[in-house]
Amino acid sequence: MAKILLVEDDRQLCTLIIDTLQGENHVIDAVHKGPEGLERLRFYKYDLVILDWELPGMSGPEICQEFRSKGGSSPVLMLTGKKEIEDKETGLDAGADDYLTKPFHFKELTARIRALLRRPAPVLETVLKIGDITLNTVSRQAYRGDEQLNLQPKELALLEFFMRHPNQPFSSEAILDRVWSSESDAAPDTVRIQIMRLRHKIDSDGKESMIRTIHRVGYMMVPPGEA
Repeated sequence: MAKILLVEDDRQLCTLIIDTLQGENHVIDAVHKGPEGLERLRFYKYDLVILDWELPGMSGPEICQEFRSKGGSSPVLMLTGKKEIEDKETGLDAGADDYLTKPFHFKELTARIRALLRRPAPVLETVLKIGDITLNTVSRQAYRGDEQLNLQPKELALLEFFMRHPNQPFSSEAILDRVWSSESDAAPDTVRIQIMRLRHKIDSDGKESMIRTIHRVGYMMVPPGEA
């Protein structure tokens, strides 16, 4: 799961990309104008940025160059109908990590995204295990021991987030920022309710929940046997 910013003014293409990436279990923020994209990058952290080249108000290369000049390090994939090598050079010199020419096949898009998401850090584990909880992030199946858990998509996303960051406390706001779309109407109470539901499904009777509430801080997943 990654949180991705998509800046694309072709609304039909934007919808198709969103549907494709949500099918890959990513969280997508989408805007249609260049200045809106730059504004999102100023206030939110993204695992990946997808920029169209020609945008109203500010071009993709201009956004990318400004983002990099302010220390932005998230991988950037540029989408464009331009095919000349000089144009590609311009985009890459602006700070883009990869370049995809329109029209493109969505399988190529998702393959390039997977490759870019692997670059900043070691390849992410696809099977996570803490205590008796196992999560396969590819099949989106979770188990407690040998029992498969019936988790809803947001519960799976929350579980993956916590399992990738054990012993790290997060405020409700930080969890909202990483697991929900920035355009969502979700609030801290939404996080509390979803965590309550997740605990009900993953916890074992008579044992302390692995997802602890940290007073005045937020929530943290603690593996069994650890303080």
